[in-house]
Amino acid sequence: MRAVNYIENLEKWKSEFKFHIPVKVRFSETDMYGHVNNVSAFIYFEEARIDYIKYLDFLPDYTSKEEAIIVADQQCDYFQQIYFNEALKIYVKIASIGNTSFDIHYMGLKEDGEIALTARSRIVYINAQTGRPIQMSEQKKKLLTK
Repeated sequence: MRAVNYIENLEKWKSEFKFHIPVKVRFSETDMYGHVNNVSAFIYFEEARIDYIKYLDFLPDYTSKEEAIIVADQQCDYFQQIYFNEALKIYVKIASIGNTSFDIHYMGLKEDGEIALTARSRIVYINAQTGRPIQMSEQKKKLLTK
C-alpha cells in the first residue's frame, strides 16, 4: 500500500479500529465499467460515521436547532477497485479531538481483508443558529473517547 499522509504506522493504525458496519455494493453505486463510483465511498463513510456517532451517544439533538456537527473536509484514498455485489466492512474511529472539532478515520476492507479505501474527515461542532464553531464540553469530548 502506498503512503498516506494521515497514517504513520499502518499496522498500529489498523489495530485501533473497533467499530465497523457492513456494506453491500449496490448496482446503482457503480459506473459504466462496473466498479464503484468514487462518490459512493463518501456515502459509505457517512453511514459508518453516523452509526458510530450514535454508538458514542454524541449525535446532537437536531430538533433543538441549537447544536450540530458538520463535515468541514474529507479525503479519500482508493487502493483497489470495488465492484457490484461485493461485501465491505467500513471501519471508523476517532483519530484526534480538538476544542471545536475532531478527526475521524475510515478503513474499507474487502472480504479477503485487503484494504480498498482509507479516508479521514474533520468534523466541526457548531451552533446551529449561527453556523459558527463552538467549544465542546469536557463531557462531550469524553463521549468521543468511549
